Amino acid sequence: MSSGSGADRGSFVSAWARILTESGYIAIDRSELLDRVSGFTDTLLAAARGDRLNASSVERVGAALVELRCTTPAALEASVRLIGAQLASAAGRVSSTMPADRMADIQAALASGFVSASQAWIFREQEGLRRSALEARDVAEAARRFTEARFHAMFTDAAIGIAITDTEGKVVEANPAMAAMLDYGLDGLSNEPYLTDFLHPDDPPDLRRFFADMVDGRREHYRIERRFRKRDGSHLWTNITVSLVRDDRGSPQYLVGMVEDNTERHQLSEQLRYQANHDPLTGLANRALFTERLNAAFEAGADHRIGLCYLDLDGFKSINDTLGHVVGDKVLVRIASRLASSVAGPGRTVARMGGDEFVVLAENTTGIDQLVELAERILSGVAEPVKVGGHRLSVSASVGIVERPVSVSSPAEAMRDVDVTLHWAKVDGKNRWASYDPERNAREIARITLSAAMPEALERKEFYVDYQPLVRMSDEKLVGVEALVRWAHPEFGRLGPDRFIGLAEETGLIVPLGKWVLEEACARASTWREPTDRPLVVSVNLAVRQVVEPGLVDDIKAVLDVAGLEPSSLQLELTESAIMGTTGEPLRALRRLADLGVRIAIDDFGTGYSNLAYLRHLPVHALKIAGSFVEGLRQSAADSVDARIVTALVSLGHTLGLEVIAEGVETREQADRLREIGCDSAQGWLFAKPGPPEEIKRWLS
Repeated sequence: MSSGSGADRGSFVSAWARILTESGYIAIDRSELLDRVSGFTDTLLAAARGDRLNASSVERVGAALVELRCTTPAALEASVRLIGAQLASAAGRVSSTMPADRMADIQAALASGFVSASQAWIFREQEGLRRSALEARDVAEAARRFTEARFHAMFTDAAIGIAITDTEGKVVEANPAMAAMLDYGLDGLSNEPYLTDFLHPDDPPDLRRFFADMVDGRREHYRIERRFRKRDGSHLWTNITVSLVRDDRGSPQYLVGMVEDNTERHQLSEQLRYQANHDPLTGLANRALFTERLNAAFEAGADHRIGLCYLDLDGFKSINDTLGHVVGDKVLVRIASRLASSVAGPGRTVARMGGDEFVVLAENTTGIDQLVELAERILSGVAEPVKVGGHRLSVSASVGIVERPVSVSSPAEAMRDVDVTLHWAKVDGKNRWASYDPERNAREIARITLSAAMPEALERKEFYVDYQPLVRMSDEKLVGVEALVRWAHPEFGRLGPDRFIGLAEETGLIVPLGKWVLEEACARASTWREPTDRPLVVSVNLAVRQVVEPGLVDDIKAVLDVAGLEPSSLQLELTESAIMGTTGEPLRALRRLADLGVRIAIDDFGTGYSNLAYLRHLPVHALKIAGSFVEGLRQSAADSVDARIVTALVSLGHTLGLEVIAEGVETREQADRLREIGCDSAQGWLFAKPGPPEEIKRWLS
């Protein structure tokens, strides 16, 4: 019986373990489960074999099933079925030997223990859930209170303004900082229901499109700088950040704005911007702001016209040098104030370009006459005496004018041209205006071009010398020639000395050019012989710049030696103003030349101012009467003004023991009058025009 009973018990244990595993999750592994189920089986077998049923032990088996988490109805049902079908066989008893109700009692006791344990377990679980729910509620409530407290602290105590509005712009709530910014109490702020009531009326309407975008749900947030109107009407610059709050359905519900007072920073920024665009001394626009507005004017449209007045104070440097920069600065401030008031108006900008230079930009001009009127008003305003530091100072200005449509120029070209016209006004005598003239500008450019080309032209031998005969008036016999330099320019053609001598003097090129002319003339003169075998006198112009050269005498001696020409055959011509201003070493150089035998002549005599007492002590041999006086001898009246002047000049020259030469003789009448007056020699188109050296040879032959 024992072996058979053991086999039935083992089958029972295996079957029970299997159905428990299949009915739900078992938290222990199979070997441990088999051990536990084996113990349960022994308890049930003991209950089935005994004469009396120990119900409590069977109930504990039902409770133990619950402890294994076999709490499903399927686990209980399968266990009860298994007990009813196989427990008696496993216990080794047959139905005839087992009390009739024993199996039912075992099943009932197991079920009772199972149900009781399940109820207790469910209660414990429910109690745990209840406590967890209560704890969670308490935690959530605490978190809510903490969050509300934190939000309230942030909202109420925040340094920046916070306002909440609905989608209509109505203020739902605002914090104290917001009310303080707008100079309202919280109660007063609530009396202004719409935030738009605080917006500055001068703000561009385009700024409000951001609000519309958020109300429509097209934008979640935005950040801009804008002004608010305070209670007293003053404005407040702010940086404002607005965020959108949606409801549960995702529709826009509230707008939260955080407002930062940016007034001081904005004012500082404006101050820095002002300083960057204005002259610190005069308060006028500076070069940067002027350039910006000039460029903007040129972008205003093809039919837009602009005018520029560029002015420079005449002689301002002497004020700084004599009275000091403090006084000079005060003068500039006064002049700037006058300019600002005299040219004020729409589309007008007055700027200080630096030093004592100012410029006026006039937009939407109607023509040059408008700019001329403006320039004259400027000159008149500047000319009023300035009282500074006990001094009453007179100041004048030179003004350059440009007026044109923007379609024909550029900002850089306009400034270049008005700068050129300012230079013209200075050159023309100062205290005046000059307007832009394309033809004059072309001449100036050509002049600059010539100045730049002269050094290479001298190297390329583009210069040459023409000679004009000088005749004796008594018999009109050739006694000398004047050497006149010419320039065979490859682009501009034949140029007379009036086109480039001034440039040569300005650049210093007159020294090498003058030396070359002297060498060329002396070399030619040595080849021309009169029948008496005496070389002609060759007259060469000498510039002031040459006179002050320290090596002048040695250079001329060297030229005469190379040419084999007697010093008496060379005559040097200086203008009246040049020779009258000669002192010191240059004067000693002229005397040394005269001692060598070189002749000195004063050219264009009568056109300058001569100190006769000084003239009598100069090493001069001849006077050349200016052609402007000879021109007057065309008149028939013997007592004409020019005739009397020429007579006086000839008499003066002879009184000083000097030869008198007349220039510009073009008619026989002039020659006859000069001969009657007693003029010694003459030159002019009547006798011959300046020509190549071959013409002089024909004269001699």
